[in-house]
Formats: sequence, C-alpha cells, structure tokens
Amino acid sequence: MVFDPNLFYSDVEESEISNILLQYLKRQKPEVLEQIAQSATPEIKQIISQNVQGLVGMLPSEDFNVQIVTDRENMANILASAMMTGYFLRRMEQRMELDASLDEANSLNFD
Repeated sequence: MVFDPNLFYSDVEESEISNILLQYLKRQKPEVLEQIAQSATPEIKQIISQNVQGLVGMLPSEDFNVQIVTDRENMANILASAMMTGYFLRRMEQRMELDASLDEANSLNFD
C-alpha cells in the first residue's frame, strides 16, 4: 500500500493546503513513496494495523456487516496517526538493532 498524497486534497491547490508535511508529500514521486512504504517490516505493519483497527473499531467481518463512515479530516487524522506510528516504530526498531549490536560488541571486548 502506498500513500496517495492526493487522497484528501485532490481538488485543492497546494498553495491552499496549510499542512507542510502534506505539501511535501504531494511533491514526492510515487516511486519514492512506494520505496518507503515497502521498507516497513512485517512487525511494524502488524502494529500499525492493530493501531488503526483500535482507532476505528474492529468487529469480526464474518458476524457483522461493518461500514465505517467518516469525513476527510477524520480520515486524514487516522492516516497521520498511522504514519507517525510507523516512523516512531521504525526508529525504535533501529534503536533496538543498535542496542543489540552494541551489546554484542561489548561482549566481544570483555572476552
């Protein structure tokens, strides 16, 4: 899944958008956005999925015919939350990898 920066503001000029991050995203090539989206690990995707499901509510589809209705602003907020969660989780994942590398290096130095 790739973020489409035109999703919420397809009929609005960039100069009318006050969100600087959204303006930046609109200027990115689709290939760049695809590459970033593909770099998320399965663990990060799982956590984001659980986060979004928690935000919108999750009922089993086999027992319920679930439809969620919202406006663009609320959907944009959910998307922003998922994006920030993704960035945060990726940074924490990198920190975890760095900690593991440092622990390994320290154990080699003391042997």
